[in-house]
Amino acid sequence: MTPLPIHFAPLQGYTGDVYRRIHHRLLGGISQYYTPFLRMEGGGVRSKDIRDIHPDFNQGVPVIPQIIAKNMKEFDFLTQTVEERGYKHIDINMGCPFPMQAKHGRGSGLLAHVDILEEMASAIAQKTNITFSVKMRLGWENKEEWKPALDILNQIPLSYITLHSRIGTQQYKGEVCMDSFEEFCSRCKHPLIYNGDLTTLEDIQAIQQRFPQLAGIMIGRGLLARPSLAVEYQTGKELPWETRRNQLLDFHEQLKAHYETTVNSDTQLLNQLRTFWEYMEEELGRKAYKRLMKAGNLKNYLIAVRDI
Repeated sequence: MTPLPIHFAPLQGYTGDVYRRIHHRLLGGISQYYTPFLRMEGGGVRSKDIRDIHPDFNQGVPVIPQIIAKNMKEFDFLTQTVEERGYKHIDINMGCPFPMQAKHGRGSGLLAHVDILEEMASAIAQKTNITFSVKMRLGWENKEEWKPALDILNQIPLSYITLHSRIGTQQYKGEVCMDSFEEFCSRCKHPLIYNGDLTTLEDIQAIQQRFPQLAGIMIGRGLLARPSLAVEYQTGKELPWETRRNQLLDFHEQLKAHYETTVNSDTQLLNQLRTFWEYMEEELGRKAYKRLMKAGNLKNYLIAVRDI
């Protein structure tokens, strides 16, 4: 099978501009990266989120800004914010499962509000200078909510839809509902990208074999757990541990070099760097992982990094 494009799903606190630049430079294999979603807060967008989408910090990286909105006021403001920075494509988050967003009608919480979705769809249909895609779930509390939502989305021009086949209240627990994904696939009139629980080369290949009509694959946690996964999929073979280890150490060293210029203490540096490993228990082995997570100071942490 010809490999599908791999999209790197955004995760707040993990896949910021620094991570994306280093991953693209060292590993690659990614068709599109996405920024963690831009959101309205206190009447505007946080300065660190504006920085994250700034073209100067994304040069050479194929990145798409993602927005999350609960109404047309937020949608219009965020769309304008992205357009003003020269982007020609926006991904709309209708999948975020976290209650702080979903309970306020954003992310997967938007899917039940058909009236607002219709307003957004109308605005998208009238845009001529920018294109849109949607990342969504089956719903927030009800796995049937996607049906009226898709009826609306099928009527407007979208570049593609990415579906994570869980409801929001599951967050990342329980099983992905493959029957619902199959039904969604049969009804969707746009190119479709699969997302959800892909952590190995075999997982990706199995999804591609089951759904050969897919336009791409989106992976988030699986790539944080194994940053080489996209490259391994593109080449069709796993990299040996020694190669992956060297890549991880190189990646970490470049993160360290950056954060040493932006933080004010060893404690802050330790906290910034440790997030790099949070999803990697299986990749590193339990013993090495625990040493990294439990290191009480920067010196012991760097010894643990050296010994992975």
